[in-house]
Amino acid sequence: MLYRLILWLVLPFVLLRLWLRGRRDPTYRPRWRERFGFYSGSPTQGAVWFHTVSAGETIAAAPTIRAMTADQGPVLVTTMTPTGSERVASLLGDAVAHCYAPYDFTYAVRRFLTHVKPRALILMETEIWPNLILEAKARGIPVMLVNARLSEQSARGYRRFRWLSRRVLECFDLIACQTAEHAQRFIELGVKAERVQTVGNVKYDLDLPVDVQERAAELVQPQRRYWIAASTHPGEEELVLQAHLAALKSHPRLTLLLAPRHPNRADELASLLDRLTQSASVTWCRYGDWAAQTEPTAGDCSIVLIDEMGVLMPLFLLSEVAFVGGSLVPRGGHNPIEPASLGTPVITGPHDFNFSQVYADLKAANACQQVSEASLTSVLVELLNDSAAREALAAAAGRAAACRTCS
Repeated sequence: MLYRLILWLVLPFVLLRLWLRGRRDPTYRPRWRERFGFYSGSPTQGAVWFHTVSAGETIAAAPTIRAMTADQGPVLVTTMTPTGSERVASLLGDAVAHCYAPYDFTYAVRRFLTHVKPRALILMETEIWPNLILEAKARGIPVMLVNARLSEQSARGYRRFRWLSRRVLECFDLIACQTAEHAQRFIELGVKAERVQTVGNVKYDLDLPVDVQERAAELVQPQRRYWIAASTHPGEEELVLQAHLAALKSHPRLTLLLAPRHPNRADELASLLDRLTQSASVTWCRYGDWAAQTEPTAGDCSIVLIDEMGVLMPLFLLSEVAFVGGSLVPRGGHNPIEPASLGTPVITGPHDFNFSQVYADLKAANACQQVSEASLTSVLVELLNDSAAREALAAAAGRAAACRTCS
């Protein structure tokens, strides 16, 4: 009751935040009623409900979901972000139904469950929402948490609110964890050991596009070299751009492929690019112009702003170095498995706690290099200058990703 009371108190702020996000990013405006349990059209009833939150989780879960559509009948995939919705459409198409998941208000959750009547609920990683889980369990719906992770910091938080967390965690029929350490933390919080398994990280289970090499070959320009900064956040792009401008002094044919975590920030980054490149005699362009070569000079752009979803795989392949963002700022880092699987040397900042085990695996295999704000430029230039070091990192990254996938 206390948790539900708190939710009611914050409802005005939830509505305000949704409105503000809709102003900044118009893709948040359509179907906003779904977030409160109001759905149009005929429901997909009796489906296995798979909740993937955003783009990264959707990409990771796609192979599992495809297998489920063949073996388990209809599947409903919900997300919380428009980018996640786009990933569902592009990766899974008509094989699944999709809508936004309800916020964790009791009335919204109940309306959703009545509308959909799911056969089972599968949540990804850390999506532990009390009302959603308790209401599903009360209706006899099996509840599972897959690719589960629980950091020591999060575990301390759950212990402080044990009066709520224990009751919720006891509802899970299965918790499939990334590592034994995560599994032990769930058990210590009161989950029965027989309901907890260690299965590894599903984000290693990549479906590499069969045409990725052809797509990369179509994009590469003669005599140019490429590096990529992927999934960057505010506070990182300026550091990346400063490193690139410094590297251009010794590598004038170098192109930075700048891919922000949220492509809707493209206009904001365009202003930053204009400001930083005006005095440096450096040109930049957007991905669409660069890929289509609509302008004669597009192929020689020193910076390409990636403002589209679903195009990173071939860009990782043609890049000599891949910086994975969210790691120079305390966002916890993003998934390095895609560039590693393609044999691209990976560098990351110090904040990698969202993928701590993955980065630990890569670092143990000498397949990843950690940088700071101060060392980003020097490490980038060193790797660009040393082909043997790049090849060693690339080979180690490919082996580490392949080994973990096989296991």
